[in-house]
Amino acid sequence: MAAVLTPQEKRIKENGGRIVFGIKDGKKRIQNIFDSFSEKTSYVDVQRAKLFTESFKETEGQPLTLRWAKALYHIAAKIDVYIEPDQLIVGRVGRLGKYGLIYPELDGCFLNQFVQQAKERDESPFEIDPQDIEIIEKEIAPYWKGKTYYEDLSSSLPEDVLKVTYDPEDRFSSRYIVNESSAWRSALQWVHDYKKGITDGFAAIKKEAEKKIRELDDMNPADSIDRKAFYQAVEIVADAIILWAYRHSEEAVRLAEIECDPLRRQELLEIARICAKVPEQPAETFREALQSQYFLQMFSRLEQKTGATISNGRMDQYLWPYYERDLKAGTIDREKAKELFSCVWLGMAQYQDLYISPAGVKFNEGYAHWEAVTIGGTDADGRDATNELSYLLLENKREFPLNYPDLAARIHQGSPESFLRAVAETIKEGSGFPKLLNDEEIVPTLLAHGATYGDARDYSVSGCTEVRMPNLDAFTTACPWINLGAVLELTLRNGRLAKYGDELLTIETGDPKDFKNYEELEEAFFKQEEYILKLAFKQQYVANRLHALHFASPFGSALHRLCMKNGQDLHSEHIDGGVEIGFFDFIGLATAADSLAAIRKVVFEDKTASLEEVLHALDQNFENEEVIRQRLLRAPKYGNDESYVDEIAKKIDRFGILFGEKYSDYLGVQMDLRYVSQSSNVPFGSVISATPNGRKAWTALSDGASASQGADEKGPTAVVLSNFHTKNNDLKNRASRLLNIKMSPASVEGEAGTERLASFIRAWRDLRLWHLQFNIINQETLLAAQKNPELYRSLLVRVAGYSAYFVQLSPNLQEDIIRRTENAGFGA
Repeated sequence: MAAVLTPQEKRIKENGGRIVFGIKDGKKRIQNIFDSFSEKTSYVDVQRAKLFTESFKETEGQPLTLRWAKALYHIAAKIDVYIEPDQLIVGRVGRLGKYGLIYPELDGCFLNQFVQQAKERDESPFEIDPQDIEIIEKEIAPYWKGKTYYEDLSSSLPEDVLKVTYDPEDRFSSRYIVNESSAWRSALQWVHDYKKGITDGFAAIKKEAEKKIRELDDMNPADSIDRKAFYQAVEIVADAIILWAYRHSEEAVRLAEIECDPLRRQELLEIARICAKVPEQPAETFREALQSQYFLQMFSRLEQKTGATISNGRMDQYLWPYYERDLKAGTIDREKAKELFSCVWLGMAQYQDLYISPAGVKFNEGYAHWEAVTIGGTDADGRDATNELSYLLLENKREFPLNYPDLAARIHQGSPESFLRAVAETIKEGSGFPKLLNDEEIVPTLLAHGATYGDARDYSVSGCTEVRMPNLDAFTTACPWINLGAVLELTLRNGRLAKYGDELLTIETGDPKDFKNYEELEEAFFKQEEYILKLAFKQQYVANRLHALHFASPFGSALHRLCMKNGQDLHSEHIDGGVEIGFFDFIGLATAADSLAAIRKVVFEDKTASLEEVLHALDQNFENEEVIRQRLLRAPKYGNDESYVDEIAKKIDRFGILFGEKYSDYLGVQMDLRYVSQSSNVPFGSVISATPNGRKAWTALSDGASASQGADEKGPTAVVLSNFHTKNNDLKNRASRLLNIKMSPASVEGEAGTERLASFIRAWRDLRLWHLQFNIINQETLLAAQKNPELYRSLLVRVAGYSAYFVQLSPNLQEDIIRRTENAGFGA
């Protein structure tokens, strides 16, 4: 019997792996733009780094926010401006084709190493032109030597923190035990107040800054020095983005003058008109609003390397008044709106988020970036906010077989049934969109952290599963990732890891062979967890202290209500009136919980093997120890709604949250426990030897809040129930839990399948779980793509909080996705 195929799998089979948008359906423009870059290599573009460096050389000694603003103005004035053939929405920040940018202020110390390895690395390779290598080696890297954030951080860490963060002999190499993430992104993921930029315009924002300067008290040094410099920086960046837009207008006029096709000439003249207007002045039409938004988003990439890039926010909300007005006036229709959106997505797809540091690239495979579009949810009064644009964006994603943009749907008790079904139909396409965020969990959590109802209900998805409240969130320093697989192995090896030999990495908690019962083992585990958390918070303390010395964001600050009110940069250590929430990640929850449960069951309850025998089997990576491995594998596993193991996972979670609540004040930020692995569960697993859940050495750990690969045997309902039973709902310092579910296409086939999927989403919503996303795909398709990648180059899969092309992932990450359980139904 032939397998049921998803629409994505059918397209791949029909088109031999090539992405086809459908020229006959009026999508020739979209196909042409896509074909212009789809088969091209990703290149490093050095212009931003070169111009940024030129400016910084000339502004040494000035306030950092002013230096940043002047650098942005220099970039806006000098960077090459491009308008691609057929494009209707303009504003790229790099060369034609697929490109990535360098941010030398962040990790420029890696540049000389990077240019030698960029092309050959397994994860997200890049090409560099020879002349650009020369610019990097002679102009950029030498200036930043000794000045980068990475160097400052690595040299400032105490010895006990250093040895679990980097190799003390090679501080460019991560140990993947307590991994800092602040050195491969200058900020956590972010969402601008796009509504302000679009409806007010930057001429008004500049006037706002001018007014603030006039109101400063010249006798107050904080006013006359710090706040004055901040508002002057806002004035400069307002001029910068206006200039950048004008330069696009001039380029459109130039191209129109030499254009032979009268239709394209008119398009170019319209582009010129719009770019001369926005974002300087308020937008008045849907197209002007979308162009203004895209200018804001792309200019943000010139400013800094934001984790996951700047998200698109609630596009169905802030664009709705413009769309509704034009629709009523007859100046736009659904197809034209989708064409304009598609132009934006194609622009995004050509930008490739470039990670220089070896650790950064391993955590973000597949050229991952997350300009999430958020749809659905509620308005400030709690009423359902879905509108026609919400449905249009879902429809556009079904018709648009590309991994950008990321799409996120907010679900709540009042979500219309029609919206739930449209979401389910889009998920059934099989490309991993949309991911789901649960208002019933997220809004109360934000309220508990000090947000108002209005601000909490206006949250946007940013990054994998994280959320931001524009104008209220006020913390930007990226935070640590903690390897629970390492905590487990440190317990079983008395403070050591096999990967690093006899070096004592943490504390000695006793020889496991001497443990008389499971309680002694668990006690040792939590001592190791506590010690690792202590090191993680010390690491974060140093990062927080250094961050504001290295980064400024005058452009992003101009779009933040509190920054403009207080005269403070987004990267200030504390923003008055803001809600400051940070995250520390646990990686490998299921791996740790399953392993502890297996030892408890096999060693201390069933007594079918001694702990010494289990440890010996681990040392041998289970070679010639299959009998013991099978006993361990048959022990209860997280993801099957079994309290035996879920209670262990809940204790691990509770210990982490309570630590965060107790010690957050020392960091000056509310530190929440999060389970968002991105693709880090693969490199984190690469330093962990065999574990008692039956996992082989150096292989991937479990991802996010998902079950260990292949361990969930009772269906997705049991997986979400395990998630529910491991949550500590009485504690507030909890954050997103990334949950992957993999289904066979046959399980959601037809109308009945759509209703089953919608019902499952309702159950997840009612359990108040944070996040949910799906891979709907046949296992045979993944295996075939491994063997014949050329025939499957358009195959999209859900990795973590993002989708990527399967054939662009490293073999280890491909294997991780293949090993996830493919469920044939929802029931137990």
